[in-house]
Formats: sequence, structure tokens, C-alpha cells
Amino acid sequence: MENNFVEIVQIIKQSRTNAIKAVNAELINLYWNVGMYIKSKIQYSDWGDKTVTDLALYLQKNNPELKGFGKRGLYKMIQFYETYPINHEFITYINNPKSSDNKEFVIVPSVMAQFESVDIKDSLLTKISWTHHIVIFSRSKVEEERKFYIYQSIKEGYSVRELERQISASLFERSMLGQLNIKLPKTEQSHGFKQLFKDSYIFDFLNLPESHSESDLQKGLINRMKDFILELGRDFVFMGDEYKLEVGNSEFYIDLLFYHRGLQCLVAFELKAGKFKPEHIGQLNFYLEALDRDVKKGHENPSIGILLCKDKNDQVVEYSLGRNLSPTMVAEYRAQLPEKELLQQKLNDLFEDVDPNIKN
Repeated sequence: MENNFVEIVQIIKQSRTNAIKAVNAELINLYWNVGMYIKSKIQYSDWGDKTVTDLALYLQKNNPELKGFGKRGLYKMIQFYETYPINHEFITYINNPKSSDNKEFVIVPSVMAQFESVDIKDSLLTKISWTHHIVIFSRSKVEEERKFYIYQSIKEGYSVRELERQISASLFERSMLGQLNIKLPKTEQSHGFKQLFKDSYIFDFLNLPESHSESDLQKGLINRMKDFILELGRDFVFMGDEYKLEVGNSEFYIDLLFYHRGLQCLVAFELKAGKFKPEHIGQLNFYLEALDRDVKKGHENPSIGILLCKDKNDQVVEYSLGRNLSPTMVAEYRAQLPEKELLQQKLNDLFEDVDPNIKN
């Protein structure tokens, strides 16, 4: 009977989740339409800043139960519409089947006016919360950056706090720099490294001093495993630290071992508190060979190695991996948040190297 009870609990939880999603989609739809309505009034009639203020006061006086529609909230809705206007790729319509001229609008009555609102509840914009949107369009000024964080929030299920941390940690810039700057062996490209792994990781949550040991780094990551996995990506499953391998009557230990659900393979992390050295690759390759021979299951893909070091030279890394056949990557970690402006400038410089005609 307990199995039946568990199933009922799951049905209830799923129904609640669906209800929350439906309410959120309706709210995003409403805020976008309010933004569109006010923007159109400002553009094509005598509405101005004072009118928006008057509207906020009117709503506050006559409909005090309506929360979030103060002057500040209304201007955020206008900004939301301006960021994702009617012709934006994220905007999808639900056509009105009763419309004789096949307009891509749904005609609905409004207490303020007869207004042609647009139903965007099937839009990608409704997959995250209003607070997520405020954070994204307030802190991301570039279209590609906004799209990146929307996709990441949906894929990784970021809370608002997690999203704010990733923006502060310049996840977009670091991901773009990694894709532009790293030349990977074919075996790694076939594994999807560019899409799933970063060139650098930020471990500000560890509060490590500038001078720290590999043991300090390892212990810190283990103690803050949830934050570590959020930085890596949610498809990682932790399997153990100091993971023992037995080869030729000798014992060897992998610093951290994970399983990646999406890639269906083991992922070995080796930690180096100093600068990258080419000989580190030999050690990591040895671990990957042992994992593939003795630990990997028959249906799983070849194991992947990630060498996390405090500092690296990209040319030295490229030469070290040039003839490497194992799916291996060298990534840099930082104990503090990076300077966003420096990363943005570096990203602009790399784009200009790819295409000199690109302007800032």
C-alpha cells in the first residue's frame, strides 16, 4: 500500500508544479502585454512619464490589491517588452481561430480599453520567473548574453540566487572565451566538450586564501559539493574523492570522480594548486586508462579527464594536448570572482581576431 501512497504524493506534487508553471506563464504573459500596451500609448499618443506615474497612482488608489504595478514595476514591464518586442525570436503567438482575417493576435476585452493583446504563454520567456527576467535584463546588456542566461536558467534550473551568482562570476564571458580560445583534439570535440565544459571555474564560495594547497582545495570542494556541482553543471553525479585504482599491485588515487549523466561517462578531476605542467597530462591519462579498463561499464562512453589548475598558459596546454588521444581538458580555476570588464574586453579582442570588422 505504501507504494500506492507514494504514487499519490507524486501525483499531487506534479499537479502543484504544473499549477505553479501555469500561473507563472500567465504572469509573464500579463507583464509583457502591459509593457506593450503602455509602450504603444507612449509612442502613438500623448502619454508620457507623468501619465505612467498617474496610472501607478490610480491603480494603487482604486485597486490596492494589485501588487507590483507601482511606477517602478510598470517601467520594468515596459523595459521587458522593449527587450523582447513583438518581432523577437522568443515571442510565439497563439493564433485566434475566430479571427476572420487570421491575425496573429487574440482579441480580449480590457477594463481600460478594447486592446489586442498577444498570448505568449507558449513562449520561452514563460519558462522562468519574473524575478529571473528582472535580473537578466537588468544586468545583461547584450542580446546574446540575455539569451545565454535564459537558456542556462531553464536547463540548469537556477534559483534567482544561483543566477545572480553566475552573472557575477561572468559565466557568459568565460563560456564564450572557452569556446573561442581552446583548440581541442577531435576525440574531445566528438564528446561535446565545448558545449558542456568550461575553460575556467570560479570557486569564490570556498573563501580560499591566495596561497592554498591542493588538499585545501579538495577539502573545500567536498564540503561545498552542492555549490561545486552548480558551478560544473547539474548533470554531474559525485562518486567519491581519493577514488582508489589498483594497477599492478600498486594503488593510485583520483582526486575527485564524477559521472556525467548526459555524456554517460566517468569524469576524473585532478586538482593542481599551481601552474599547469605538461607532465600532468601523463598522470591524468594513466587514470583514464585505468578507469576505462577496470571501472567503466560496457554501455558507457570513454572516461573524460579534467585537470583543474590555478594557472595555465594556453599555448603550453595546446602543445600538451596536440597529440593526446584521450578526451582530456585543462581548465583554470579562480578563488575569487573575476573582473567582468577585463573578461568582456578579452572577449571583444578575441571576436576581433576572428572577424576584424566586428565593432564593440
